[in-house]
Amino acid sequence: MSFKVLTKLTIAAFCCTWGLASAQVYVSKSSTVHFFSETPMENIEATSKEATSVLNSQTGELLITIGITSFKFPSKLMEEHFNENYMETEKYPKSEFKGKIVDLKTVDFKKDGVYNVVVEGDLTVHGVKKAKKINAKLEVKGGQVTGTSKFVINLEEFKIERPKIVWEKIAENIDVDVNFVYAPYVKK
Repeated sequence: MSFKVLTKLTIAAFCCTWGLASAQVYVSKSSTVHFFSETPMENIEATSKEATSVLNSQTGELLITIGITSFKFPSKLMEEHFNENYMETEKYPKSEFKGKIVDLKTVDFKKDGVYNVVVEGDLTVHGVKKAKKINAKLEVKGGQVTGTSKFVINLEEFKIERPKIVWEKIAENIDVDVNFVYAPYVKK
């Protein structure tokens, strides 16, 4: 089963499990996940536009999944090394964040505005699950919700090895920027 099909089934399961009116559940209609690593030797960056997410505006629950092979690099060789040598995508094909907006009462999903929030949950990368507290911004505008965040992932924390031969080219900490545009879930 492909990652995209599995992700759609996961989203559908979450929507059904939450069992709420469609206006309370938002599904990402577009996404961008970008990471950047800066070292004196070389900058490494990649972008994926294939992550999916579900946001429950009633409970604040949030699910994000991303297939690791969806990250595109400026160089095919870099992409190959990323997938085979570092992320071991055959073994760990996806990353996931399951969490909850801590300060949900500060957000009015029915009123246009910008809301700074804190999201707490479990981030799973490279098969390692870690509790994370992430600052994010939600912008409600015309019935759509845009969620953005910037945070750092430490490679050692997620057991992603930097081979000694290239350790100068890969930073220990990776900057991650995410942007999700959500629309109300409509049951088909």
